[in-house]
Amino acid sequence: MLYTNIKNNKIKDIKKLNQKKYRDRENLFLIEGEHLVLEAYKKGVIKELILEQNTIFPLDVPTIYVTNDVLNYISELETPQNIMAVCNKIQEKENLNDRILILDGIQDPGNLGTIIRSAVAFNIDTIILSNDTVDLYNSKVVRASQGLMFHLNIIKKDLLEILPSLKENGYKIIGTKVTHGNSLKTLAKNEKFAIIMGNEGSGIKEETEELCDEFVYIDMNPNCESLNVGVATSIILYELDK
Repeated sequence: MLYTNIKNNKIKDIKKLNQKKYRDRENLFLIEGEHLVLEAYKKGVIKELILEQNTIFPLDVPTIYVTNDVLNYISELETPQNIMAVCNKIQEKENLNDRILILDGIQDPGNLGTIIRSAVAFNIDTIILSNDTVDLYNSKVVRASQGLMFHLNIIKKDLLEILPSLKENGYKIIGTKVTHGNSLKTLAKNEKFAIIMGNEGSGIKEETEELCDEFVYIDMNPNCESLNVGVATSIILYELDK
């Protein structure tokens, strides 16, 4: 079916998925571009494919067609892609496995997307997002992850509830600080660990710190006070994967 009017109720409902409250209410999110759509298709989460009229992209999923005006209305990009999809949110898995990355208050969508890519690159099993971390299904997060969000178990939890449970189950809880703790170069490896990365400006919350077993920092030139959290996470995960 071809949709030509932005006032159509179905098109309005798709457009609403650009807002978190509607994503949460409907348990759906929107993706854009061939690469992301193919990754979502492999994961089996596409509910409906959206193609600009006359676009050929044969996937075995329900498909609608829209005009360029409608595509521009739905998209958040300055230059919209001609392939989009409405997807079901990814089902969280209860089995966390041994290598966990915890994000405590990350706010920048680009940082979260970068961290997700590094987590896949360096063999993290699960990412746990604090309740105040940016929405996983924010369109900027989805694009920045380059589809690698479909390759991880990513869950949202109250950290003050899950951290004690992890400790009871033998996980070593490692906090991160700019200068205090053990040098990353000397960090003793543990089979089961959860590494915590904090907010871009304020780091890990005080109440989260109190639940850590130890802290780690990255040795660097004293002229550099700190690193972007995405960069710092990549360095730490690389070292933990050695």
